[in-house]
Amino acid sequence: MASRADALATNLNLSKFGEATELKKRLWFTFGVLIVFRMLSFIPLPGIDPTALGLLANQTRGGVLDFFNTFSGGSLARMSIIALGVMPYITASIVVQLATSLSPTLNAIKKEGESGRKRLNQYTRYGTVGLTAVQGWFIAVGLESFGAQQGVQAVVDPGMLFRVTAVVSLIGGTMFLMWLGEQITSRGVGNGVSLIIMAGIVAQLPTTLVNLFEGGRTGSLSPLLIITIVVAALGLVAFICFMERAQRRVLIQYPKRQTQRGMMQADRSHLPLKINTANVIPPIFASSLLLMPLTISQFAGQQATQGQGWWGDFLITLNQYLQHGSPIYMSLYGAGIIFFTFFYTAVVFNPEETADNLKRNGGFIPGIRPGKNTADYLDYVLTRITVVGAAYLTLICLLPEYLVAAAGIPFYLGGTSLLIVVNVTMDTVTQIQSHLLAHQYGDLIKKAKLKGRIR
Repeated sequence: MASRADALATNLNLSKFGEATELKKRLWFTFGVLIVFRMLSFIPLPGIDPTALGLLANQTRGGVLDFFNTFSGGSLARMSIIALGVMPYITASIVVQLATSLSPTLNAIKKEGESGRKRLNQYTRYGTVGLTAVQGWFIAVGLESFGAQQGVQAVVDPGMLFRVTAVVSLIGGTMFLMWLGEQITSRGVGNGVSLIIMAGIVAQLPTTLVNLFEGGRTGSLSPLLIITIVVAALGLVAFICFMERAQRRVLIQYPKRQTQRGMMQADRSHLPLKINTANVIPPIFASSLLLMPLTISQFAGQQATQGQGWWGDFLITLNQYLQHGSPIYMSLYGAGIIFFTFFYTAVVFNPEETADNLKRNGGFIPGIRPGKNTADYLDYVLTRITVVGAAYLTLICLLPEYLVAAAGIPFYLGGTSLLIVVNVTMDTVTQIQSHLLAHQYGDLIKKAKLKGRIR
C-alpha cells in the first residue's frame, strides 16, 4: 500500500523542474565539485616517474590495491595527490563512532547537540590527518623501493624530501576532498562523501567495459560469458532496487479524537522500518577499514622484501593470503559488513526513544503496551529485519567478487561497486524529488493566498 508521500511523488510535474531555481543551483554546484574531483585525480605527486608507475599498476592488477583504485577513480594507479581518496576520513569516522559508543565522555559530548557534533567532527578531522600521514609515509617508502630489482625507479629523486612532500601532498588532497564532500552535503544534492566515491566508481566503468569487450574480441572470453555477465549485472541492479525499497511497516494506532463535526475518529499510521536501515554504509566502512592495513602492508612490503628478512617474508605471506578474492579476505570483508550493519542500525534507530515519542503523542502498537514493552517489540522486529539486511548486503558484496575471482574474469566492477552506485543514485533522486515537492507545495501555497485575497 503506497503512502500519501509516495503517491504525491509519483504525480510530480517534471515540467516544474525548469522553475526550481534553487534545485538547479544545487545540481550545478554538485556537478562542478565532481568535475574538480576528477581533475584532481590527474595531478600526480611531485617527483614521480610515470613509466615506472605504469609498471606498478600492472604488477598490482587484480589485487586489493586494484580494488582500492576502483574506489578512488584511478587516482591510486596514477598516484595523484588524492590517491587515498576519502577512505582515511571514513576510517577515522568509524573509529570516532566506535569510541563514542564505548566512552562515556564522548557519549556525553554527542548528547550536547550541535556543539557536540562539531567537536566530534573536529576529532574526526584530526584522525583523518593522522591516518593519511601514516598511509602516505608507507606509500612514499614503497614507491622509493619499487622496481629496484629491475633497475627502474618510480621516484626520480628518492630521499627524505620526497617522503615529506608526498605525505604533505596526500594529506592536503584528502582533506580537500573531505571539504568538497561537506560542501556538496550542505550546498548541493545528496551525500557528498558517497557521491565522491560513486563518481570514482563510475569513472572506471568505461575502462571496465572496454576490457570486458576486448576480451571477447581477442577470444579470451566467450560471447555467451559476456552476455551472462551483462544480464547478471542488470539483474543485480534490479534486485538491489527491490531490496532497498523493501520495508516492514509497523501499525501505529492513535486514540479516538473529537473532530469538527462532533464525530469520534481513530487515526492509524505506519512506522516504516527498512530492511536495510544501514544503507550503503556497512560495505564502505568494512572496505575502508580493511584496505587501510592492506595498503600499508603492500607498499611496506616493497621495501621489506629487499632485506629478505623475517619481516619481508611475513609481509609477502600476509599479502598473498589477503589478496582480493582470497578466502581470508572474503571472510574478513563479510564479517565487517555484518558487524557494521548491526552497529550502524543501532546508531541510527533507537527503539527506546521511538517508544517514548509514541507514548507522548498517545500512539501505541495494537496488542503491545506503551513504554518498555513497545521498545522491546521494536527492538525484536528491528533485529529480525537487520539479519535479513545483513545477509542481503553480504550476498551482494561477496558473491559477485567470488565468481569473478574464481572465473578469472577481468571485470572489476563487483557487487560492492554496483551497490554503492545504485544506492547513492536512489538517495540523490529521492532528494531531488524532495526539492521538487517543496517547490510544488510552495506554488500551491501561493495560489491559495491569491484566491484568499481575491475573495
